[in-house]
Amino acid sequence: MAAHRPGPLKQQNKAHKGGRHRGRGSAQRDGKGRLALKTLSKKVRKELSRVDQRHRASQLRKQKKEAVLAEKRQLGGKDGPPHQVLVVPLHSRISLPEAMQLLQDRDTGTVHLNELGNTQNFMLLCPRLKHRWFFTSARPDMAKVADTILFLLDPLEGWDSTGDYCLSCLFAQGLPTYTLAVQGISGLPLKKQIDTRKKLSKAVEKRFPHDKLLLLDTQQEAGMLLRQLANQKQQHLAFRDRRAYLFAHAVDFVPSEENNLVGTLKISGYVRGQTLNVNRLLHIVGYGDFQMKQIDAPGDPFPLNPRGIKPQKDPDMAMEICATDAVDDMEEGLKVLMKADPGRQESLQAEVIPDPMEGEQTWPTEEELSEAKDFLKESSKVVKKVPKGTSSYQAEWILDGGSQSGGEGDEYEYDDMEHEDFMEEESQDESSEEEEEYETMTIGESVHDDLYDKKVDEEAEAKMLEKYKQERLEEMFPDEVDTPRDVAARIRFQKYRGLKSFRTSPWDPKENLPQDYARIFQFQNFTNTRKSIFKEVEEKEVEGAEVGWYVTLHVSEVPVSVVECFRQGTPLIAFSLLPHEQKMSVLNMVVRRDPGNTEPVKAKEELIFHCGFRRFRASPLFSQHTAADKHKLQRFLTADMALVATVYAPITFPPASVLLFKQKSNGMHSLIATGHLMSVDPDRMVIKRVVLSGHPFKIFTKMAVVRYMFFNREDVLWFKPVELRTKWGRRGHIKEPLGTHGHMKCSFDGKLKSQDTVLMNLYKRVFPKWTYDPYVPEPVPWLKSEISSTVPQGGME
Repeated sequence: MAAHRPGPLKQQNKAHKGGRHRGRGSAQRDGKGRLALKTLSKKVRKELSRVDQRHRASQLRKQKKEAVLAEKRQLGGKDGPPHQVLVVPLHSRISLPEAMQLLQDRDTGTVHLNELGNTQNFMLLCPRLKHRWFFTSARPDMAKVADTILFLLDPLEGWDSTGDYCLSCLFAQGLPTYTLAVQGISGLPLKKQIDTRKKLSKAVEKRFPHDKLLLLDTQQEAGMLLRQLANQKQQHLAFRDRRAYLFAHAVDFVPSEENNLVGTLKISGYVRGQTLNVNRLLHIVGYGDFQMKQIDAPGDPFPLNPRGIKPQKDPDMAMEICATDAVDDMEEGLKVLMKADPGRQESLQAEVIPDPMEGEQTWPTEEELSEAKDFLKESSKVVKKVPKGTSSYQAEWILDGGSQSGGEGDEYEYDDMEHEDFMEEESQDESSEEEEEYETMTIGESVHDDLYDKKVDEEAEAKMLEKYKQERLEEMFPDEVDTPRDVAARIRFQKYRGLKSFRTSPWDPKENLPQDYARIFQFQNFTNTRKSIFKEVEEKEVEGAEVGWYVTLHVSEVPVSVVECFRQGTPLIAFSLLPHEQKMSVLNMVVRRDPGNTEPVKAKEELIFHCGFRRFRASPLFSQHTAADKHKLQRFLTADMALVATVYAPITFPPASVLLFKQKSNGMHSLIATGHLMSVDPDRMVIKRVVLSGHPFKIFTKMAVVRYMFFNREDVLWFKPVELRTKWGRRGHIKEPLGTHGHMKCSFDGKLKSQDTVLMNLYKRVFPKWTYDPYVPEPVPWLKSEISSTVPQGGME
């Protein structure tokens, strides 16, 4: 009897293990020497109970709340710097003097005007609110150091085109704490005031979502506004929180004995941001980097409580910090906080002094020269078949391999015939153009034509038209250039190379570097250096002037033009530099074209950069923002994509905002692009592409005769190894030249279309131009641009 066998669908259950457990020996054998993770006990891991977790969370909330309150009390308090408020009117109908007059309430506190008596820059001391403010009118550089920006809005429109331009610049640079105030709403009828406020709130939402609008028409509303400014939570800007900075309230200049144009500049103001060390370098915005001699500690000119004034943070304790350097200045009656130590003071050296002999080859010895001569003699010997009895002199005149002359003659004749046909076609086209008829029409002259023409700069108009044409051609035919006929292509493009693949082909970043690269500095690991410097700023205690102290800085070797600009009303702002920030390197910035600007911006065109706290001139290169190791050069700043601007400039540690301006002939600055600092990397390769184009003349199955890419036989042979491509996706290479006028036989991976174009890509690495200029005077205030020419007098500064 046959045994029953289960079918393929029979269920197979897992066998029962019988309750056996593995012993320690079997577990060790299976583990093959691997050790299990050590499990920490509950006590070691400090796992808190639910009640303790709630208690810890409440403590953390309490600490954060106390930190915010302490920051509020310090800013504008008796031990901190005055609360600096920048007042920015956003509409031409806003009256800035009226707003300033409401804020200068004698009943609220004491008002101190500046030395020139300007009512738009004043200090307001309010003992009742235990706060002091410093109000300034709208200046471009003031937004970099202002604690709060007070925007004045129009009740009907909010802001005009000038205000929108101003907001674009401020948002791109980084917006600190701000407050919105509406001026003139009380002048409207009572029935329209509520509707006007609703409409204005809705219109403001696109720029300032969920922000409250305050009024500024009466003295009571001004008091409420001051209370809001005092109790507002502060927003921080990263580029200034890690550096000490100072806004100059008073400036004095002592010329040097040798040269009256250079001397010691004494800058007095309140320290902000971080502790100010005298051994660090000082950057004066728009003028460059300088060294400090000493830091003095005069009395606070604007104390919050004049009667019960105490020396700032007990000067005896303050002097203990710098006891070795603190001396009494008997001539001026000032206390010297700190004097510069020549051994610890940072150097002003911004560039590496290159050694012209570094990397040079040594002169060869006589033995090496004799070996080279022998090698040349041996390599120059040619073996020829000559008749018997021929001397060496007669053998030099015998040509080798002359049997190919017939084929060559045929090719020459073919090429010459094609050239004649092409010249006949061109002459026919020219004659047909001459036969075309043109209409003539009379245009009436306007009375104001002569007056209008006087304002037009014909040379500037012609240059702008040419740039528009070049930008249009670049959009239609990217990177395409015409092969010159007067210069051989192998000479014109001798610095270029062909690449099998732009993305994957290797390119050494240290190859063929320019002489300017010997002058710059490069980090071995920029990211680690940046992290270590920021960690040192946050954790290490620095000796020097503390935040909130009123000090006088003695800055050496400063030009007298800095004082002249300050006396004319230009604000003076100084930032303390972090280590290495005075050294030159290659900065890469990600920028995007501002939609309000339509003028073409060409690469290597001189622009004005606002990079963090710096302002300088430079000529950038524009390249694609990709993750590859090679980045294609863009000849123009395009509006549809983010690009990377590469310049020679001093090292700046990101994060830092970037604004690009272009100076017009009338001195005004127009915003070109905005972005941020990406990296400091000289090894980032910007590759320029050149595309040579040719046209198929005769097309066979997979072969074609191409002309107009080159114009002589030697150029075809020179570029023969470079791969070809077409606009319709075909790929191929050059087989051989035909004739002497640049015609060539090419093979492709498919049949060409008659309307297709044959292209050849050539590449070379490009570098920016060294045009860095730190001396950039402050521009015309942004509220005085061309679009605000209709602003009534008195409405703005």
